[in-house]
Amino acid sequence: MQNFKYVIKDELGIHARPAGMLVKAAKALDSKVTLNANGKSADATRLMAIMSMGVKKDCEVEVSVEGGDEAASLEAMKKFFEENL
Repeated sequence: MQNFKYVIKDELGIHARPAGMLVKAAKALDSKVTLNANGKSADATRLMAIMSMGVKKDCEVEVSVEGGDEAASLEAMKKFFEENL
């Protein structure tokens, strides 16, 4: 398992549009992606789970990647967060 932490920069936090994009990006990977924030954990392929975390601007999110091709999946998630959140 590999992980990284990211502080959300988007003014609205993780809201519907980027959450939907995150689900699509996570489903395209060979690894399982999990988000941890605000004392909650969510599978990155489940939109409602992500939305229920209530991640706002300046919140730190830990992204964990586990399974096949972890290194490439981790880099893909880092790039997604930097470009979209």
